[in-house]
Amino acid sequence: MPPGFPGRVRVRSWLLLSLALALAAPVLVVAGSWLAGASPNWAHLRATVLPDYARLSLLLAAGTGLGTLVIGVGAAWAVARLRFPGHGVLEWALLLPLACPAYLIAYTWTGLLASEGALQQALAVSLPDIRGPAGAVAMFTLVLYPYVYLMARAAFVGQSALAQEVARTLGAGPWRRFFRVALPLARPAIVAGLALVLMETLADYGTVAYFGVPTLSTGIYRTWFGLGDRLAAAQLAGVLLVAMVALLWVERRARQQRRIAGADGPPAPPRVLTRARGLPLAALLWLPVVFGFLLPALQLAAWSLPRWRGLLAPDFLRLLGTSLLIAGCTAAAATALGLLLVWARRLHADRPRRLAARLAGFGYAVPGTVLAVGVVIVLASVDRGLNGLLAGLGLPRPGLLFSGTLFAVIFACTVRFLTIPVQGLDAGLQALSPNLDSAARSLGRRPPGLLRHVHLPLLRVPLATSALLVFVDTLKELPAALVLRPFNTNTLAVRAFELASDERLADAALPALAILLAGVVPVLLLTRSMRPAGQATPVDARSPVESHADPR
Repeated sequence: MPPGFPGRVRVRSWLLLSLALALAAPVLVVAGSWLAGASPNWAHLRATVLPDYARLSLLLAAGTGLGTLVIGVGAAWAVARLRFPGHGVLEWALLLPLACPAYLIAYTWTGLLASEGALQQALAVSLPDIRGPAGAVAMFTLVLYPYVYLMARAAFVGQSALAQEVARTLGAGPWRRFFRVALPLARPAIVAGLALVLMETLADYGTVAYFGVPTLSTGIYRTWFGLGDRLAAAQLAGVLLVAMVALLWVERRARQQRRIAGADGPPAPPRVLTRARGLPLAALLWLPVVFGFLLPALQLAAWSLPRWRGLLAPDFLRLLGTSLLIAGCTAAAATALGLLLVWARRLHADRPRRLAARLAGFGYAVPGTVLAVGVVIVLASVDRGLNGLLAGLGLPRPGLLFSGTLFAVIFACTVRFLTIPVQGLDAGLQALSPNLDSAARSLGRRPPGLLRHVHLPLLRVPLATSALLVFVDTLKELPAALVLRPFNTNTLAVRAFELASDERLADAALPALAILLAGVVPVLLLTRSMRPAGQATPVDARSPVESHADPR
């Protein structure tokens, strides 16, 4: 039977769909947790803590959304439409806070504002304690505004001069042209960036847990480990999952509208400011970079320098080795699976293969705590079934092979970050002409040879970029690693969280600084995709480099 036989193609298509469903099983289990009926503790949760979880989650989302809109849209407009001293540096420096996860900046600013902290000592005044909802909003705003900035900047740069000139001839001043012309045209891109901000805010665990703010994310963890009720935790995770699905729908709808939101014609020329007006603007735009990246990075470096010998300590080397092992295995697995799914869809774009690729790309919108609940339920069921089967055959029981091992962490991170290689490699394959495939097949190349000799050499850059992004995001993943790690096993993120929770902020500096430095790498990759100022750029916050630095 030849390779292209329709029956074989259909079988392979359904096998790929089955693989995608297996990867999506943790999310499907959480979504279907209500089919088992309400947990006995659900009425108690709904009457006591659930209203506070929902209220504070919405409060954090609203405050962070407003803050990121003000900073992101304002900075994007200034960078895209104005020229001032330091413009070229600020254009990419405004992205640097993406390298700093929210939980790391929370630890650092807590230390800076403490009574013995460097900032309070330098100012010689009493500064407020930021551990609370307002402080959490500030931390989220500082590290998440680049999502809005990136999307809005791309929209403003690509806008035509025609609409601006028409508004000017009708007597509209600069502010009126901004609010009545530029802002409405950029609204789809801004909404897409804002949806990403809200997803990251609702999904965060490290910051709100450290600040003691009860949200849906921390409620899942407390219900699971405090009440010992896995079903109630899954149903609470289902509530958060519904919010994520709604935000994901809004983001994708906005991205579709963004393609038709611009106007035809050349981009409007930027306005050059004098030094007297440009320097104050530049100083204002540097503030989120200083507060969101430079000061935390300098504080972590200052804490780490007296402890540099700890880099060679066996405990730190073991911690680093475990983190690199998990990140490396996840990067390899996610990149291989992403390549398999998108390449198979290129060969035969039937419905099962298209659905498989879509299912694989859904994990990024699922918070780590939600995913951890689903992974434990799924893998525990697999372990129980396997042990029961072997016992029935008279064979010894192997115990926990999947749940309670590093496999659980790797599996969860693979599901969570699989969307990065799926989107990145899909964009790479779409850039390759179908004529290449036809020419190779006419020369006798079968699909395996086509992949090995044609596609893989041309996909080296997307493959390497996708693997690097998954690697770095896995290093920074906190909720899934915190819940799923084996006993007496830590990662850099978990160890930094534990030390900070014990108020050992200086001791948490080494693992935190390692995470921060790793996060700078994908941000630098992202800045390379930005064209020089004044040119339109196709940068999209959910493009092949969209998951540059997950703030979680």
